[in-house]
Amino acid sequence: MSSSAPGMADLRPFVGLRYSEPLGSVVAPPYDVLSEEEVAAYRAVSPHNVVHLTRPGSDYQGAARLLERWLREGVLVEEPEPAMYLHRTEFVAAPRPGRPGGPRTRLDLLAILRLVPYEEGVVLPHELTHRGPKEDRLALLRTTRACLEPIWLLAEGLRPLLERAPAGEECSFEFAGERHTLRRLTEIGWLEAVRSALAVRSLLIADGHHRYETALTYARESEGREPGSGPGGGGHEVAAGFTLALVTDLADPGLMVLPTHRLLRAGIAVTGGREVGSLEELLGALEGQVAAGTYRGGKFQLLPLEGDLAVVELHRQVIDNILGRRDPEEYLAYTRDAEEAVRWVDSGRAVAAFFLGAPDLAMVLKAAREGKTMPQKSTYFHPKPPSGMVLYRFEQS
Repeated sequence: MSSSAPGMADLRPFVGLRYSEPLGSVVAPPYDVLSEEEVAAYRAVSPHNVVHLTRPGSDYQGAARLLERWLREGVLVEEPEPAMYLHRTEFVAAPRPGRPGGPRTRLDLLAILRLVPYEEGVVLPHELTHRGPKEDRLALLRTTRACLEPIWLLAEGLRPLLERAPAGEECSFEFAGERHTLRRLTEIGWLEAVRSALAVRSLLIADGHHRYETALTYARESEGREPGSGPGGGGHEVAAGFTLALVTDLADPGLMVLPTHRLLRAGIAVTGGREVGSLEELLGALEGQVAAGTYRGGKFQLLPLEGDLAVVELHRQVIDNILGRRDPEEYLAYTRDAEEAVRWVDSGRAVAAFFLGAPDLAMVLKAAREGKTMPQKSTYFHPKPPSGMVLYRFEQS
């Protein structure tokens, strides 16, 4: 298949690793949304659950040995030829202020993506990263030499192409109250059409900033080669120039973006807002507005903010001024449950809560294209694609 020109997104079919057993008991949420208790629970579901690989603690060599054993024993099998995969998620969305709930369907594309530095403007980050998570994922990547979970990316104009995907071998499974279907796609004409369409689009990272940067580092380490080589006819260092990627249309009706509220453990009271009578009223007032809500001393307030993105302006205009030189990560906690945030303040675990509406994805993309990064936990995309549907191993038979 033809290569994309430099500076363009290069997505390709790949020879995947697939479970030889039904997926319902072996997939799991992405590694970074799981608590230790949840990891233990998924480990107990099946001795083959993917968390045995994605969350090995510090036993990275043990994860590599387990991956090799599963290959020898046929727990994981290599696909016979390169393919892309159509992933369909069917779920019921919960109602939110100003947005009715109901059945939703999201379509995703699973492929491999050529790794390029952010400076090329092909892959766009929108959140800051920290060293600790990158060191953990790099250690796992060095030992397993495999992408165990995809980077989740967003692109414009993809859904119509996915709706026209040709027939292919399918498997379905239930997970987390959702129905998932994975279709294997090998028709050259359709694959080329998708590659050509995505080659001229920027890809916004939804989830996986740490893993993308880790994959870039590992690609540079491999045989001293810079990232960006193609997998065709190359060895390990060439295959490591790609990462597993799941791509969703930015406007897909099944793509849900949820707000993450802030809890402040120290600081002064915020004044100047408009008082509102209840949490429900406050959350409703936030939808579609560049504004934030606060709760302290039993009172709710609506704070208008100037700018394009409420989460950015909340930090810049309010939280940063309260904390001054203090590290925000030492004084902030996060929750997607607004009622939990109120309970934290009432119990004294936090001095104030700040509430946000769902971010405007068009503005997130605009900020990313302008090279701006957002505070930690600015976006939470839902439903999360399960890990373990397909794996990408650099060294193939």
